[in-house]
Parts: sequence; structure tokens; C-alpha cells
Amino acid sequence: MATVTADADTRPIAPVDVSDAALYTEDRWQEPFAQLRAEMPLAWHPESPYGPYWSVSSHGLIQQVEALPDIYSSDTANGGITIIDPMDEIAQKFENFIAMDRPRHTEQRRVVQPSFNPSEMARREVEIRQRVGELFDVLPVGETFNWVERVSIPITIGMICALFDFPWEERHDLKRWSDWASEVTPDQSEERRMLWLEQMMQMLTRFDRLFEEKRAAPPADDLMSRIIHSEAMGQMPPAERMGNVALLIVGGNDTTRNSMSGFIDAINRYPDQLDKLRADPSLIPNAASEIIRWQSPVTHMRRTALEDTELDGHAIKAGEKLILWYISGNRDEALFADADRFDVTRENARRHIGFGFGIHRCVGARLAELQLQIYIEQIVKRGWRVEPRGDWTRLESCFLHGFTDMPVEIVAEG
Repeated sequence: MATVTADADTRPIAPVDVSDAALYTEDRWQEPFAQLRAEMPLAWHPESPYGPYWSVSSHGLIQQVEALPDIYSSDTANGGITIIDPMDEIAQKFENFIAMDRPRHTEQRRVVQPSFNPSEMARREVEIRQRVGELFDVLPVGETFNWVERVSIPITIGMICALFDFPWEERHDLKRWSDWASEVTPDQSEERRMLWLEQMMQMLTRFDRLFEEKRAAPPADDLMSRIIHSEAMGQMPPAERMGNVALLIVGGNDTTRNSMSGFIDAINRYPDQLDKLRADPSLIPNAASEIIRWQSPVTHMRRTALEDTELDGHAIKAGEKLILWYISGNRDEALFADADRFDVTRENARRHIGFGFGIHRCVGARLAELQLQIYIEQIVKRGWRVEPRGDWTRLESCFLHGFTDMPVEIVAEG
């Protein structure tokens, strides 16, 4: 038990509820978080649509919380990894390895990890480069189209299909299930709960067929086979299978998709940065890290205190939830100079926390970076500018940060 000396009655009360999705759909989240970082990087929200919570908004404090997983829990049984509390008994069992504490987290992560090791990434690079090149070859130049639908989604869904040996012709199901699994909303109605459960059961039914095909075959060197033939994950109960499938779909799809769309936003706001990449393509790997920092495709993660403790001089009570605002930590001026600017030459871009920190750092981080690098290479080498044509629509969420519609036109400059 940690020694607690702070006075719980002196809690700094946050001036703005940063869980309000309107801040993100209207792209006005920057100022509220800048105020929190400057005045109260640990702030208490006594009321919100999601109940009371602590906002953790500075880069340093977010890392401090994530470095103490035995005090600040990720486990679904304690509330999970998003600001929303599990709706019912079924949702409380909707476990996956990122929403587990040690030792189960370690055991399951160890099963999945080999699918993202350097040799696997070298193999994946060939197929990603081919798939992205073929997709870019048929994009219309000089016509208006939705970049999210024609580019960001197909690239990332294609990677999920490859990882799971999932039929490409059924890819739209993957996208729909990913959207449902990652949705965070104050709507806790019975109607929404039943719609969510219906989609998750459809996903589980389809993936159980894939699992059984792998179970009937000899163990092989692929993700699905590793899962089904492992001691830690081979006999998961239905809700846990559902949770882990959802995690791998969302982690491999939504986050990379949102960074790809975010890159188009960034190079329109800062066109000089695209010029720098054209002049020096060796900057592209750093640009991939910088867009993850700048876009922050995962807006937040949640932890729940397992005991009374103290953080930044304030008393945290057992059971209270702490929301780690990655989107704020990645704009922390104490670490990132001119933090609101997209800068492909930023020397410390890789210090972003877009993939988390500590034991829960994204297992597929290198795969995401690889896809982003190849995607940026294609834009740079073709001499394209991708310009807005019409209004862009942002995702209505305080959990994922991205775009749903992005009408653009490719202008080829050679």
C-alpha cells in the first residue's frame, strides 16, 4: 500500500470536460489541453457523461502512471482501458490482453508477439509495398474522391486480412466490426447494447470458423495458428475470444487508418513539410513517427487505481479512474518544441506516446510504422499533392482521433 499524504479535498477541478466528443469533431481540443498541462496536468472531473474521472494530460505523468501497472490497472474486471465503464456482465468479460493485468497479460502478449518480430516485418514489407503500390496506381488524378474510403481504409483492412487469412471479399465486415468494437459513447441504452452485442457475436461466429480451421491443421507460423495452438490463448472462453479478436482488428485498422488520414491533414496545414520529404526521402521514417505524435490516433487510455495512492501531490483513491490523454501528452511543450506544428525533422518524434508506454506498449507498433512509411513514400515519389475538396468530417469519439470523410483531389506536380 502506497503512503498517501495528500489531501483529497484539495483536488484541482478541471475547467472543461475533455471527454466531450464535440471537442474532437470540431477540432478544438488543443486549447483545453494546453490549459490543463499548464495549470493542472492532473485534474479531477467530478461529473461527466462517463462518471467522475482524473485527467492525466502531461507526457511525464502519463508515463509515470503506465510505468506502475500493479497500482494502476488495465484489467476489464476493474474498468478496462476506455473511459466508459463496461455496460453489463457480458461487457465485463469482454477481455483482451491489453485489458489484462500481469501475469495473464504477459502470457497472452507472448503468444502474439512473434507475429510482429523483425523477420516477420521483413516479409510483410514486401506484400505491403505491393498492395499499396497497386492501390495508388488506380487512384483518380484530377477527380474528387473520399481519401478515407479509397485509401486509408483499404490499406489497413488489407493488412488485417493478411494477418488473419481473412477473405478480402468479406473486408467490409471487418471494418464494421472494428467500428462497433472501438465505439465509445455515453449512450448506454438497451437498444445500443443489443446492437453492439449483435455485431460482436457476428464477428465471433465468423472468426470461430477460422479458429477451427487452424485447430484442425498442424501448428504453423502465423498469427491465428499461434493463438489457437497456444496454452495461454487456445482455450479462451467466448467473450475473451471476442475481446482479443476485436483488439487485433481495432489495433491493426483504426489507429493506422487515422494516422494515414491525419498525414493528409498535416501536409495541407504544413505544405513545406511535404517539400522537405521530396528533397530528402530519408526523412520518411521520422515523418511516420511524427504523424503518430501529431495526429495521436488513440486519444486516450484508461487506468483504474487498485489502492489509495498519490500522484503529482494529489490523493488518488482506490477504484478511481485515470484517463491518460495521449493526444495531450503528444503536444506537451515541455518535451516537444513548437508541439502543435507537424515537423518531419523533429529530432525527438519517436518519443511520442501514441503507442502507449511500458508493458502495454502496442505490440504491432512496428507494423503500423512500416505501413505509414510505405504510404508516405508513395505520395512523395509520385509528386502528388492531395488537396481538400469540400468539408472533411471527423470521427465523433473521445477514444479514437480520426476522419470519416475526406473529399480530396490529387494534383500531380511531377
